[in-house]
Amino acid sequence: MPRSAIFVIDIQKHLAVDPETRVPQADRVIKASEEILQTARSIKDSNGNSSDPLIVFVQHEETPNDGALVKGTEPWELVFHPRAEVEGDTFKSNRDLAQRLRDANVTEIVAFGIQSDACVEATCTGALAAGFHVTVLAGAHSTYDADGKTAQEIEREVELRLSTRGARVVRWEKAIAKWVEKQQVA
Repeated sequence: MPRSAIFVIDIQKHLAVDPETRVPQADRVIKASEEILQTARSIKDSNGNSSDPLIVFVQHEETPNDGALVKGTEPWELVFHPRAEVEGDTFKSNRDLAQRLRDANVTEIVAFGIQSDACVEATCTGALAAGFHVTVLAGAHSTYDADGKTAQEIEREVELRLSTRGARVVRWEKAIAKWVEKQQVA
C-alpha cells in the first residue's frame, strides 16, 4: 500500500533555538513543526506503528572549519527527536535513500524545516528527480534574510521554484486538517 514519508529537515538547535543564530521565523517553524509531528504521530499510532506515515529526520552536518553544525555538538542536535524511526539524510548525500523509501512503499514526500533555500529545496529537488510526489508545507519552512530579501520573500521564491518543478505547495494547516479528516498523511 502506498505511503507518505514526512521529512523533518534540519530543525537543529543552532538554526531554530539559539537566539544568536536562529532563523528569523524560527518560532513559526517550531510551532508548525510541533503540530505537524503531533498530528502525523497520532495518525501513525491510531493506524498501527508500521503504517503511514514514515517520519524521516534530516540532520545537516558540517566540519569545524565549515560551521557550527558539527556532529555531536549541541548546535547540531535536533529540536525534535525521532521515536525509534529510521533517520535519513538528503537524497544528494545518501544515494540509497530513494530505494529504501521505495522498498517501504513510499510514493510521496512531505517536506518542511530549515533552510528553505538550502536543504529544504535540495531535498525536495532530489525527491522529485527520484520520481517521488513532493508536497512542501508552506509556513513550516524558513531561512535567513539574504541579498536584500526577507526570509519570507525567499520562502515564496523557493515555493515557486519547487512548484514549477512539479512539487505541490500547501499551507501546513490545510494539510494537517486533511490528514485528520482522512486519518492518513497524503
